[in-house]
Amino acid sequence: MHTTAPRELRQAALHCLLVADPDAKVAGVRALWQARHPSDDTPPLPVDSQACLAAPAVPLPGRPARPRLVVPQAVPPRSPFTTEGHAALLHAICHIEFNAINLALDALWRFAGMPAEFYDDWLRVAAEEAEHFSLLRGHLRTLPGPDGAAWDYGDFDAHDGLWTMCERTAGDPVARMALVPRTLEARGLDATPLIQAKLRRVGTPAAQQSCAVLDIILRDEVGHVAIGNHWYRWLCARAGLDPVAHYRYLVDAYRAPRLKPPFNTAARQRAGFSAEELAFLAQHVV
Repeated sequence: MHTTAPRELRQAALHCLLVADPDAKVAGVRALWQARHPSDDTPPLPVDSQACLAAPAVPLPGRPARPRLVVPQAVPPRSPFTTEGHAALLHAICHIEFNAINLALDALWRFAGMPAEFYDDWLRVAAEEAEHFSLLRGHLRTLPGPDGAAWDYGDFDAHDGLWTMCERTAGDPVARMALVPRTLEARGLDATPLIQAKLRRVGTPAAQQSCAVLDIILRDEVGHVAIGNHWYRWLCARAGLDPVAHYRYLVDAYRAPRLKPPFNTAARQRAGFSAEELAFLAQHVV
């Protein structure tokens, strides 16, 4: 990371995206939020919405050497009914939240020509994902490992499905909004209550704390999916596209994973999915 951070929001987001150390990335996102929302008379960090920023020569995103990334099928099932299984489940969600920080930062720097509100929305998402990651990692560090030491982020294998779709949609903001926040991340709205139900059956104080953290994440993720819905529809309207019909096209064109019920209809409604979209989802499980 350079000693002098950029003095413009989108460049600063790219700068932060390149940071590999998770603690430094979280600190960088918090600093970005504070710079954009100063508590004193300092002018907020400006945003240049029109600049077409060049991708860096190094691979994106910056990430630590661990966890080891494997294909999704190589990640074993994560039952919370054992101490190690509980830790592995938390680790998997922690990895999703770390990826989500990077996804939000990537949307911030990559797509030029959007309203300033677009960049502020994704900065908010990055800041909240950073808090989710910190909560989960802090809780993971309280769970004892087999050698008596606590678990930490990086101790289990993980997969890279979220970032893979981020790369596929790098050239199309409509596809990015459709297939990352309102498809892959919206799956979390469906999955979280099911995970919490299992944790409640475990019934230990650690499992209860996991449920409490997931309550915070679910609350915020509804807002994140709503942001994806808003900007997907805005982009479709700008391009003269029907959002429901175009969504089906994008799912096929970008080989998006197939969604499976049950769907958290109430959370999806709060996130802004229309009745037509929910009916389409129920009738055409993609």
